[in-house]
Amino acid sequence: MEHTSSHGAAAPTRKHRRWPAAAAAAVLVASGLTFAFTHAWADDTENSDSDPPVVQTDKGKIRGTHAGDVTRYQGVPYAAAPVDDLSWRSPQEHEEWDNVKDATKPGSACPQLDGNQGGVPSTDEDCLYVNVTAPQGKDIENLPVVVFTHGGGNYGAGHQYNADKLAARGDAVVVTVNYRLGVYGFLAHESLDDGSSHGSGNLGLEDQQAALKWVQRNASAFGGDDDNVTLMGESWGGWTACANLTSPQSKGLFDKVILQSAPCAGMETQTRDEAEAFGAEVVKNIGCDTDDVAQCLRDKPVAEVLDGFGQVPDSTLIAGDGLLPLEPSEAIESGHFNRVPVLHGINRDEQRLMIGGAESLGGKPITDDQYPAKLVESFGEELAPLVEKQYPLRDYDSASEALAAAQTDHEYAAPAVDTVETLSRHVPTHAFEFADPHAPWFRAYDAPSFPTGAYHMAELNYLFDVDLYHPKSKPQHRLGAYMIDTWASFAHTGAPDAHDPGTWPEYGHGQYVQSLAPGEDGIGSVDFAREHHYRFWNDATS
Repeated sequence: MEHTSSHGAAAPTRKHRRWPAAAAAAVLVASGLTFAFTHAWADDTENSDSDPPVVQTDKGKIRGTHAGDVTRYQGVPYAAAPVDDLSWRSPQEHEEWDNVKDATKPGSACPQLDGNQGGVPSTDEDCLYVNVTAPQGKDIENLPVVVFTHGGGNYGAGHQYNADKLAARGDAVVVTVNYRLGVYGFLAHESLDDGSSHGSGNLGLEDQQAALKWVQRNASAFGGDDDNVTLMGESWGGWTACANLTSPQSKGLFDKVILQSAPCAGMETQTRDEAEAFGAEVVKNIGCDTDDVAQCLRDKPVAEVLDGFGQVPDSTLIAGDGLLPLEPSEAIESGHFNRVPVLHGINRDEQRLMIGGAESLGGKPITDDQYPAKLVESFGEELAPLVEKQYPLRDYDSASEALAAAQTDHEYAAPAVDTVETLSRHVPTHAFEFADPHAPWFRAYDAPSFPTGAYHMAELNYLFDVDLYHPKSKPQHRLGAYMIDTWASFAHTGAPDAHDPGTWPEYGHGQYVQSLAPGEDGIGSVDFAREHHYRFWNDATS
């Protein structure tokens, strides 16, 4: 499908099946990183609290923890535990409770495999929890609310992302969300279709919508404004944010959206037939190809279900029903999406994570001789020679950097241009590129043979506190503070430059893209389309 941009250029909608890429990104965060990640809050959440905060939610009172400049409430249920007969069903309301519920530690992560995936190994289906971080103060009220859906290729948990700085410096209430993942959140099978009015396959998306509804009911209890909610997602969490942006069931649940490394125009979904064909294979692998598939799945130990599903699922969201009538790419192209302001961006060197991560996990550097074959693997025999001419080895210090540049531009940058071109015709849209050339690498792994630049996931280190990366320099800390200020400004007002008007124009006013890098000259306009060879990809894929 083609559209004519507001600037006259034809921009084909690109579709790439995104789940494998997200899972590849997650490969790098192996068990050692998971330990650091999941223990990021452990020390200070256990500190004594002489006056622990208590708030009244719609289901009962909860007790949190004071921590520095913020107050935290962790492991707060937003829906009933999806266990036993509630497994593979739409999220249900949680019952009320009488006593004050402890909310000082995160709830369980949703079921996910152990091993070399970027997540929190878990076999506990009782996992539908949010974590709330709010600035301290007796007069806190009507603050913007930021709801963050984590990435990780269907791995991970909300509590991995310590939001203290984002809440305190940004003067916002930040909510991180657990939602069902993988086989428990996105398995489609006809035996499970009666579990949702929309059919099986998108339960993880329904969980996110249930969490957003919880925010609508409870934001004021934490000092938040339910009329000023920003949905923020990164990587797979960003793709689901694209889905929420285009889902009629999400209308009115949020007022702005931040999309990081998840251009909606490059997002592909499945038809129900495709999803159920894949689901039938999964059911067979699990050993539930029986007369009563649903009951067999519910009776199976979680570890067996996860093992049968496999480490890297080849499935994704389903389009064509009441939850997601259109593919997000088609929905934004046709204007059928929830009209809210958008802050959208990618990292300049996204694919260096995947290529560098393969080295860090024991692989060998890509040689110059291997480069043509790698291009064929990525782009096919017909397109590969054109890509090699556009990205010649002489322009790069290594074959790895050349391959990463081509993959980044094709998979992320070109769809990003298409996305902001389309969105900016309908809603206020601001665009960015995270571009720190020396973003810290992961502490638990040796760096690869080439500079990793502004790789996929790197910007999370500037917005959240996570014990995952090497320390940032002083200029990088200043960049992080600027990013928090601009993200918070967008959450407060819908404009990232409200604190310094005019410094970050909307994309529709001259195709403006803000570069985010350390140093005096690191923040400012970048010719994003030229930098990422947009014209080449526009012509080559038309």
